[in-house]
Amino acid sequence: MGQVAWKGLFLSLFDYKTEKYVIAKNKKVGILYRVVQLSILAYLVGWVFIVKKGYQDTDTSLQSSVITKLKGVAFTNTSELGERLWDVADYVIPPQGENVFFVMTNLIVTPNQRQDTCPESASIPDALCYKDEDCPAGAAVVAGNGVKTGRCLRDKDSIKGTCEILAWCPVEKRSKPKKPLLASAENFTVYIKNSISFPKFKFSKVNVLSTDNESYLKSCRYSREHPYCPIFLLGNIVQWAGSDFQEMALEGGVIGIQIEWNCDLDRAPSECNPHYSFSRLDNQFAEKSISSGYNFRFAKYYQDAEGVDYRTLIKAYGIRFDVMVNGKAGKFNIIPTIINIGSGLALMGAGAFFCDLVLLYLIKKSNFYRGKKYEEVKSSSRNSLSSPALNRNQSPDQLGGL
Repeated sequence: MGQVAWKGLFLSLFDYKTEKYVIAKNKKVGILYRVVQLSILAYLVGWVFIVKKGYQDTDTSLQSSVITKLKGVAFTNTSELGERLWDVADYVIPPQGENVFFVMTNLIVTPNQRQDTCPESASIPDALCYKDEDCPAGAAVVAGNGVKTGRCLRDKDSIKGTCEILAWCPVEKRSKPKKPLLASAENFTVYIKNSISFPKFKFSKVNVLSTDNESYLKSCRYSREHPYCPIFLLGNIVQWAGSDFQEMALEGGVIGIQIEWNCDLDRAPSECNPHYSFSRLDNQFAEKSISSGYNFRFAKYYQDAEGVDYRTLIKAYGIRFDVMVNGKAGKFNIIPTIINIGSGLALMGAGAFFCDLVLLYLIKKSNFYRGKKYEEVKSSSRNSLSSPALNRNQSPDQLGGL
């Protein structure tokens, strides 16, 4: 018996099994099945292949470089600096153009500072004092400008005073600017050169028009009609970001410049174009907040004829521009095409399974259809046990008669 069983198992490996289909004449389920099929087909063709381009292999590892250059001059006349002409070496920080650059639009100047002792600013809480013991020598002023010397400096008729400090004196002015000093920066221009590459497809491009006309970059300005002119007016950038340049120039802010490259490489290379968008990144809705705006400090150092070090401290307000580049490229590939078609066929099977559930369990005649779809086969142990006896006692002719 064991050999027979193993032989039967071995021979069954070469059997071919096919499904049995039952055609159910039910219009409601039939309509539901066709609706499910059409929905899956529309999803596969419309969304997967047309919208998401599921037949393409994609490359999101964009390699990018950004070079920026600004141009423009401004003239100012102030009590601290006198008449002065500002060019790119004065108002652009850092001077080497990168994907992040800062344009100074306003400033507070504290000239002729030298290391000496002087009273701390009265606007700093930690500098207020009533007696010398309130100013321990050697202690740094919290959020202040120097180190306490141990003396409390008061006016003759005042009870409260400020601590004397060792610092760059006189200390920085605390008055905020009332109007932007470099208001004309609105008409400054910035040149943004962006080179990109998709290494998987060995494709590269630049956002500058390929031309031999040397005067093109000197006269063009970016617009939707000229997408390959990388010259932008600062005022236009701030306006496209939804802000007013003069208001923003007063205390500064941050503007984001997004360059998007979405390239369908099944088309001509000329169809791969940069798309620009602009947004304000700092808290533009907190205009009256103490944290609004953008500023920092830097100093310019020099020595007098006696070798004493001096500096001019500048608190610079301005607009920081962040250039952000992203994108992806796609090109036809048979592998994702086959995978997405296979996924669609699997969804077709899931649709048939759903309609089977409706047919066999959710409609009124589900028991009838279930009986037609599934055959119940019951083995008879009594007949199987008596058959050997019949084989021994009856002849083949008698068996055939039965």
